[in-house]
Amino acid sequence: MTGILFVLRSGVPWEMLPAEMGCGCGMSCWRRLRDWQAAGVWARLHQVLLERLHGA
Repeated sequence: MTGILFVLRSGVPWEMLPAEMGCGCGMSCWRRLRDWQAAGVWARLHQVLLERLHGA
C-alpha cells in the first residue's frame, strides 16, 4: 500500500517508484491497485474511514 499511496500522492510515474521504499516494482503496485479497485477494496476502506470519523 505504501507504494500505491506514494505514487498517488506524488504523481510520479509507476515505473519511477523508488526501490528504496521496499514495496516492490511500480508495475506490481499498479496491478495491486487495479485489482483492489475491481474488488471494491478502496470503496470499502473509504466507507470504514468515514464511519470511524463520524463515530469519533
